[in-house]
Amino acid sequence: MNAQKATQAASETKDSRPETPFDDSLLAHFRALLLDKRGNAIEEVKRMQAQIKDSREQSESDSAYSFHMADAGTDAMEREKLYLMLARQQKYIGYLDRALERIENRTYGVCRVTGNPISKERLEAVPHTEISIEAKLKQKR
Repeated sequence: MNAQKATQAASETKDSRPETPFDDSLLAHFRALLLDKRGNAIEEVKRMQAQIKDSREQSESDSAYSFHMADAGTDAMEREKLYLMLARQQKYIGYLDRALERIENRTYGVCRVTGNPISKERLEAVPHTEISIEAKLKQKR
């Protein structure tokens, strides 16, 4: 009995969600776009991680006499900036992953605020977006 209720609840949830306004070929286009952006973002994360590692190794190898305090401060600030950019890039990858999930469950291109379709032009510009222009404008007010 509980399995039947769970199945019914799952189908009701699936049925109550608006389905994507795009056909399979357009969803494939957006999937490819998202995967390309995700690949670029992952490469950027790897590059930043290598920079952080190099910076850390260099700071450990410098002696106190060969390194000026101002230089140490600059290097620490650069590492801090790299950590912030790395965190931002990882967050972006999460957004891309969620967009890919929405393609898989066929809710991609539907505004999570209004439930209306998101324009193709907006998705071309920001393929990981979850909200329409109308909803975004309401957020700014």
